[in-house]
Amino acid sequence: MKIYRAAVIGCSRMGAFIDHEVTDYKAIIPPYSHAGGFQTEERTDLVACADLRSDVMREFGKLYGIAKEHQYTDYREMLEKEQPEIVSVATQPEHRAKIVIDAANHGVKAIYAEKAMAASMEEAQAMVDAVEKNSVMFNLGTNRRWHPGFDSMKSIIDSGDLGKLKTLIIYSNGPLFNSASHNFDLVLRLNNDVAATWVSAHLPNGDNIISGEVVNEDPVGQGIIQFENEVTVHAMLSPRASEWEAICEKGSLTCWNNGWQWQLRRQADVPGWRRCLVPDTFPEFEGSSSTQNLIEDLVQALDTNATTRGGIRVAYASTELIFAFMESHLQNGKRINLPLVGSKLRLQRGRAPRQPKFTA
Repeated sequence: MKIYRAAVIGCSRMGAFIDHEVTDYKAIIPPYSHAGGFQTEERTDLVACADLRSDVMREFGKLYGIAKEHQYTDYREMLEKEQPEIVSVATQPEHRAKIVIDAANHGVKAIYAEKAMAASMEEAQAMVDAVEKNSVMFNLGTNRRWHPGFDSMKSIIDSGDLGKLKTLIIYSNGPLFNSASHNFDLVLRLNNDVAATWVSAHLPNGDNIISGEVVNEDPVGQGIIQFENEVTVHAMLSPRASEWEAICEKGSLTCWNNGWQWQLRRQADVPGWRRCLVPDTFPEFEGSSSTQNLIEDLVQALDTNATTRGGIRVAYASTELIFAFMESHLQNGKRINLPLVGSKLRLQRGRAPRQPKFTA
C-alpha cells in the first residue's frame, strides 16, 4: 500500500489550526484542517510545511511533528528538497494561483487548494492550464462536496423519488470568496455539475469596495443562477445562516445549522388541506470528516488514475460564478451570460493574515 508524501503551504487557520475553533461545534467532524486531514489519513505522510511566518511554522511543527529542518519560508525550496506528492495550498486567494502553478509545474501529483480558487479569472484559467498540462489531480476545499449528508441529499434528488429538481435555495450566501465559494460549489454538486447559463446579482456593499478593476474587500452578494437544465438557484442574504434547500416537483430537502439537521418533505393529500408537503424521514447517514474524505478522494484518484469528485474544471465553474456576480452588479443587475468572457476584476485586499488559534 503506497503512502503519499504530503506538505502544507500556508500554515495558518484552515491549513493547520481551524480544528481549535470548532471543538464544540456539532456540524463539523474533525479533522477539519488540511494538516489534520493528512495526519489522520493512513495513506498520507505529512513531511513538511511552508509559510512566510516562522513563528506560525514553529507552532505547526509542535502540533504535527514537523522538525525545523522541514519548515520552509520559501515554498519553492520545500518543493525541491522534499519532493511531496500531494501539496495543500492553504493561503489566501490573492497568493494561491502562483503557488498552485509552481507546484503543478514542479511535478506534484495532487493538489488540495483552499477556496476560493483564485483572485481573478485570468489566474483561475492559468491554474486550469497548468494542472491539466501536468495531469495533476485537483480538489478545491469546498468541504460540503465531501459531506455525507449532502451525499444523501444528492442521492435522493438523483433517484427521482421526489420528481425533477426545480429550485435550489442558498438562504445566506454571504461574502463571495469566503462563503459563496462553498455555496456555489454545493449547488453545482447537487445539480450534477451542470453548466450555468446566466446570473443576475446585486452586491449591497459592492459600490464601496470595487474600484475600477480592483476588488478591495470580499463583497457580499445575492442573486439568481440559471442552469442549462432549467434548475434555478436563488442565493439570498437572509438571517437563516448555513441553510440550504432543494425543491423538487414532489417534495423538498432541507439542511440547516450547517449540516447538523436535515429534513425531507414530500407532497401528500391531507384531508382538509388538499395537497401539501408533509414531513418524511431523512435517511440516516454516518458522519465523517469532509476534509479527510476530500484527501481520500485524491488518494483514490492517484491510486487508480481516475478523476476526482471535484477537479480543476469544477473549481473554475464555481469561481466563474463569483466573478459573474460582481460583473452583474457593476451592470446594475444585468444578466451575465456564461461562460464569462473578459472579466478583469481582481481581489486585492491590503490586510495582514489573521492570527491562528494555536491551542484549543
